[in-house]
Amino acid sequence: MRIKVLCQNRVGILRDILNLLVDYGVNVARGEVGGEQGNAIYLHCPNLVNLQLQALQPKFAAIAGVFALKRVGLMPSERKHLELNALLSGLDFPVLSIDMAGSIVAANRSAAQLLGVRVDEVPGMALSRYAEDFDVPQLLRAHKARINGVRVSIKGEVFLADIAPLQTAHDDSDALAGAVLSLHSVDRIGERIYHVRKQELRGFDSIFQSSQGMAAVVSEARRMAPLDAPLLIEGETGTGKELLARACHLASPRGQLPFMALNCAGLPDSMAETELFGYGSGAFEGARPEGKLGLLELTAGGTLFLDGVEEMSLRLQGKLLRFLQDGCFRRIGSDEEVYLDVRVICATQLDLSEQCNKGEFRRDLYHRLNVLSLHIPPLRECLDGLAPLVQHFVDQASRQIGCALPKLQPQVLDKLSHYHWPGNIRQLENVLFQAVSLCSDELIKLQQIRLPDYGAAQPLGEFGLEGDLEAIVGRFEKAVLQRLLEQHPSSRLLGKRLGVSHTTIANKLRQHGLSKS
Repeated sequence: MRIKVLCQNRVGILRDILNLLVDYGVNVARGEVGGEQGNAIYLHCPNLVNLQLQALQPKFAAIAGVFALKRVGLMPSERKHLELNALLSGLDFPVLSIDMAGSIVAANRSAAQLLGVRVDEVPGMALSRYAEDFDVPQLLRAHKARINGVRVSIKGEVFLADIAPLQTAHDDSDALAGAVLSLHSVDRIGERIYHVRKQELRGFDSIFQSSQGMAAVVSEARRMAPLDAPLLIEGETGTGKELLARACHLASPRGQLPFMALNCAGLPDSMAETELFGYGSGAFEGARPEGKLGLLELTAGGTLFLDGVEEMSLRLQGKLLRFLQDGCFRRIGSDEEVYLDVRVICATQLDLSEQCNKGEFRRDLYHRLNVLSLHIPPLRECLDGLAPLVQHFVDQASRQIGCALPKLQPQVLDKLSHYHWPGNIRQLENVLFQAVSLCSDELIKLQQIRLPDYGAAQPLGEFGLEGDLEAIVGRFEKAVLQRLLEQHPSSRLLGKRLGVSHTTIANKLRQHGLSKS
């Protein structure tokens, strides 16, 4: 068990605390001093149990200068270690820590893969075994400052190394403790530049708004983004819910703090809970001895995006509700209450109010999430902006592939505008990327637009065969008129579309109880 003693910073207080623990036969494996002014003592007591802790509470309170005693899940150094590991694991380029003897102290997973060893085998290895003519300590003593872009060959592969010295406030070289090396492959420098340019348009500027529907959504989102309240984004798959969530985060006061995303769809309940809330030391068999931080703690102060929130179990929904209400939660296998300030943005493909009626989603959580809401329309409802969107994706694809900007055969846009787009914007982007990669004469032809037929919507719904022929035909006729009336909102326009007189259309509309408005 790990405990935190909030106390006065006075001479002898640690001795008094340790004497008390000795009297009760409690062993202290490790201790740390923390707090903003050194006013907290953290102790790791492996054999301390809850009953002993309860018995010790009044004894601790009797020590002069002790204000509070509580159980905690992690020591400060353990928490920093977990956070550092999480950050390093997320980097896709090698990072190594080197001491002044030229030995590797620590490395991330990418660096271990480069060296061909396990991460736990890295400490103590000499960098000179892998790097040719690259003496980091000598470079540090010569420059005593950060060095960028040093060319180095490691196991036959060429890198540009950024060297950040680990240095105290003193200026003498003896104060140097080593350096952190970031290695960037020369072959990927161009790719890195491309990604930097790709990120130049950030936030709402990265959302293409050629249609009136999307422009209206972005306008609403700009007003909601600075508000520090939960946000619910509704939309079909591929409509850009995460892109909109990121834009809202960047436009909020939390924009410089972390943005973390978790896709709840397809995750088992236990895994989703572990990823979201983390777990304490020894929470279950096979768990890390030091525990694991969840996404909530890694997002502290920033924004957490939960995609597919409707896939959460009712039990997990209850735990999320408690965090939204009180700002606190417990890791799996821990009794410690963790308090955090995190904004939650959720996304769903379903109508959550309907899910509440079915008993598959908690109504109290729905109302808590639905403080602010945005609905992203599907692509089939935004076809007024299809042409510029297509041109944008074709231009983007040609830049990525490195070919000349192709033109479109006239029939291509017509085919795209009459497709039902079950995958929405993401599907359109993928289809056009494939078409650009297939075209060879700077012209995208009709046969290069490959669209699957799955999920095609029935144009007029399904009709039962109850009743006689007149009843069946009557239901079909009503559906035809109802659908076309949306696009041709007058009897004259609708009559012209169907090739009959406007009087005939007016009579049919009256017969089926349809309004021209």
